[in-house]
Amino acid sequence: MQGKIIRGIAGFYYVHIHGKGIIECKAKGVFRNKKVKPLVGDNVELEILDEDNKTGNITEILPRKNSLIRPAVANVDQAVVIFAASFPKPNLNLLDRFLLMMQMQDVPTVICINKIDDTDNSETDRIVDNYKNSGCNVYRTSTVTGEGIEEFGKCLKGKTSVLAGPSGVGKSSVMNCLFPEADMATGEISEKIKRGKHTTRHSELFCLADDVYVMDTPGFTSLSLPDVEKEDLKEFYPEFDEYRDKCRFLGCVHINEPDCAVKNAVEEDRISLGRYENYKQFYEEISNRKKY
Repeated sequence: MQGKIIRGIAGFYYVHIHGKGIIECKAKGVFRNKKVKPLVGDNVELEILDEDNKTGNITEILPRKNSLIRPAVANVDQAVVIFAASFPKPNLNLLDRFLLMMQMQDVPTVICINKIDDTDNSETDRIVDNYKNSGCNVYRTSTVTGEGIEEFGKCLKGKTSVLAGPSGVGKSSVMNCLFPEADMATGEISEKIKRGKHTTRHSELFCLADDVYVMDTPGFTSLSLPDVEKEDLKEFYPEFDEYRDKCRFLGCVHINEPDCAVKNAVEEDRISLGRYENYKQFYEEISNRKKY
């Protein structure tokens, strides 16, 4: 029998099986011997030990499509970042840090600008324009008017998504609007675990529909830059791609060099100034980090 791990805590793994619900499992010792640790998002083979109490053993971890370190999750199809259009004010520096992290792990990212009913179009147009060449699909939504909700929901179908974004931007509201029958509160798991003393947030997948899995990621208030050499930073900016061979110097990092095609594109508004300014800040941060 196959299922997907949706949570792991204190040596127990909670596996979702379509039509059967959630099975509480232990991982067999063979995984420890191979130094393989099951991850949330793993597709697994399991054996049912007790049908009534829904307990079992994980017998095999199926091949992974990918695995992320932060958050610790496997088989991710995309990352989805939700920001509010006006309040809380969008922190695009934080967003660019997250995009860099996902780019380095080769995970496509979707940006959702929520609460568009709270502001005029010019503000959301500015954000959309900022990311038009970043390789991300950008959606605008409002849970008040319903605008954009259905279109945004299509990008979640058939996928496992990592959901990120600051508090107060309406992540749960958007998901509950899309999937009213699937409350983001994990009632079934909470009832099964009944371990109130575990207050630490753990990675957890929510099955919102038969083919929709979403992981809500805690701790999205500050992100340190991933471990990358400053000279390689430019490789993770898709909007630089078409210009990198047009710079005067081979290996141009697009900061202080003369005749830089990327800097020229910024000046001519073909590359977002905001994205470029964040790129320069990240380059400086990485340069300083290497000194200590």
